[in-house]
Amino acid sequence: MRLSLSLAPLLALLVGCEQLGIEDPAKVAAAKEAEGKAIGSACRHAMRAIEDCYTLNPKANKSAVYTGWREMDEYMRENKLEGVAPVVPRPEPKKPKADEEEEEPTPKKADKADKAAKADKPDKASKTASH
Repeated sequence: MRLSLSLAPLLALLVGCEQLGIEDPAKVAAAKEAEGKAIGSACRHAMRAIEDCYTLNPKANKSAVYTGWREMDEYMRENKLEGVAPVVPRPEPKKPKADEEEEEPTPKKADKADKAAKADKPDKASKTASH
């Protein structure tokens, strides 16, 4: 009986303790939502298209990014603010792997054709020897 009475206040303290490192799923979701909104608003302020923002931040929640982008757009229009030119250049579109594989064999064929053409031409040394 005494043991249960002495453990009750200790358990009450541990229930409210957030220092144990146990993450609350609701807090994690709220943090990801806030991070996505911040990313979206930063992209809009940097005059980036929403598609560029998605490309640069593939792990961010797209709906949160869009919400932040839209909110910043409304804010900038209401207050007549100009965007800031981005310092980081836009990423170049990558070619799909299928296109890269198709392009690789053609240079090899061209190299073989060049070698065959060189073999047909006589060397300068043989030209001077025959004269």
